[in-house]
Amino acid sequence: MSMEQTACEDLKAFERRLQEMMNCMKLQTKRYRLVLAVITAFTAFGAFQWLTDPLTSRISLFQSLFNHPFFTINAFILILLFALTGIHKRVIAPQVIMSRVRQVLSDFNMTCDDNGRLILKPRPKPR
Repeated sequence: MSMEQTACEDLKAFERRLQEMMNCMKLQTKRYRLVLAVITAFTAFGAFQWLTDPLTSRISLFQSLFNHPFFTINAFILILLFALTGIHKRVIAPQVIMSRVRQVLSDFNMTCDDNGRLILKPRPKPR
């Protein structure tokens, strides 16, 4: 096998692995985005009910939160998602990885799309 054929096979294997990794990450990212969107919507709905309650301004904060358990529980879950699970990092992970891969590939006169397909750039013309 010639050196060119070996390099071509290596690039194909790298491209397949990159695509496999991105497909897996995109599936996980969709799940995390869905969970984050649902919990955020529930928290916003609970916050609206909590803030529009006329008793909220007349009672203590803890009593007000106790009177609105829907908001309190969802706000607590949202805080846990950000603090303990790092959901914000998991949602943007594919974009971070792709930007780093593109940065490394630029040294080899290549780039890739969001699905992991390699794109060969034309070679610069020597002067």
